[in-house]
Amino acid sequence: MTISEFAEKIGAQILVMPDPDAEITGGYCGDLLSWVMGRAEEGQVWITIMTNLNILAVATLSGISGILLSENVEIDSGVIKKAEEQGINIIRTAMSTYEAALALGKL
Repeated sequence: MTISEFAEKIGAQILVMPDPDAEITGGYCGDLLSWVMGRAEEGQVWITIMTNLNILAVATLSGISGILLSENVEIDSGVIKKAEEQGINIIRTAMSTYEAALALGKL
């Protein structure tokens, strides 16, 4: 399943999607950036409430398919712009991290 298909199926808001065909191989939940950087795997969707600029570095280093922001957290427009420049997909949902992980697991 691609990140764009996933976003559509769970009703996520697309904040930036420069690579809509990125394939999803699984998911990873976490809010401690260094922890995620060492454990998230290429192709996964990273579910988090973190929204600072450092999430883009973690996404790039881990090779994830995209970031799913849970809890409807707000994100700065500067981070969105930088994500577009770096080719990083970011979507958002009102679901909790737990609910988002369940939704991904069911798909």
